[in-house]
Amino acid sequence: MREINLTTKIAVYPLAECSDIEKKLIAAAKHATEKSYAPYSNFKVGAALLLANGEIITGNNQENAAYPSGLCAERVAIFYANSVYPEQKIEAIAIAAWANDTFTKDAITPCGGCRQVLLETENRFSSPMRILMYSEEGVYVVNSIKNLLPLSFGDEQLKASK
Repeated sequence: MREINLTTKIAVYPLAECSDIEKKLIAAAKHATEKSYAPYSNFKVGAALLLANGEIITGNNQENAAYPSGLCAERVAIFYANSVYPEQKIEAIAIAAWANDTFTKDAITPCGGCRQVLLETENRFSSPMRILMYSEEGVYVVNSIKNLLPLSFGDEQLKASK
């Protein structure tokens, strides 16, 4: 038997130490939570994407009484960006969540499904994207979804199986 140890480097910054564009992106994600449709969980998530052309695209979670039919904020934003700006790579994404009348104390990370979509987007454009996960305690930052999705499944595995 052999053992594999995986490590993830996550930087944690006070909001004040983020760049101006990162602050703008985080503000857009926070604002997007206001338009979330979350009547069942009351957990409102907003995402904001920075595209290579400088555009900022937002999305928010959309719930449904049939729970699997809803969609996360990250995927709403990514799919919208890909439909309107299909040739623009995503340089960064900011994520924020609102619950119990405040933004969350802990950073909110993308769910497994969103991580897979983020990976596909990075692979599609052959470019990692910076991920900013906002919390009242600080901003958690990784420079690629691969930091949050080790041993990922992507096009390389599909090509290797042929």
